[in-house]
Amino acid sequence: MRVLLASTSPARLMLLRQAGIEPATKAPDVDEEAVVAAVEAGEGRALAPEEHVLLLARRKAAAVAAEIEADDPDFDGIVIGGDSMFAIDGEVLGKPYTPEVATARWRAMRGRTGVLHSGHSVVRIAPGRAPAEAHAVAAASVSFAADMTDAEIDAYVATGEPLLVAGAFTLDSLGGPFITRVEGDPSTVVGMSLSTLRRLCGELDVPWTTLWADAGAAAASS
Repeated sequence: MRVLLASTSPARLMLLRQAGIEPATKAPDVDEEAVVAAVEAGEGRALAPEEHVLLLARRKAAAVAAEIEADDPDFDGIVIGGDSMFAIDGEVLGKPYTPEVATARWRAMRGRTGVLHSGHSVVRIAPGRAPAEAHAVAAASVSFAADMTDAEIDAYVATGEPLLVAGAFTLDSLGGPFITRVEGDPSTVVGMSLSTLRRLCGELDVPWTTLWADAGAAAASS
């Protein structure tokens, strides 16, 4: 069973590899800001975080699925799309991009708890069959250490790690020691909920274990 990740996120790729899956990757041709703006303008309201991440996850997976169907008619497998957003007290915190923003955000998050929302879309593609999709949102609460010092924050920001990740933190790398509690599937905080992906694959009649890289090699040699 082939797996195509509609993302070039190193964290999502690493997460799938750690779960025994070796996906191909393809960046989706999706203007995220334009997609959200168009939907919000059409509905006359701002999307809630869970709606935002699910919309983008589905658009990313659909865009890559359409491309692979056109470019590789023999593709037999799944396309996975995802998107994440972090919020504290209803305020959405995206990627900070600059050290100044990251530093201010960490000082504001210190001792507080927020929610990481992660949208998932899985598209099943097979020759001669119409694509089928399953989608869901997972959420996990994240609590930050109250005793984190300004010096620690400055040193963490100086590594550059928090600048290009949603919420300005990681769980599986340098930011992990400053997180005191996670409620929910921890992999959600890394980039995608593996338990949610497994459930969605099941809805599409794709057993999770058939996605393991060694399972595919064993099948090929038998």
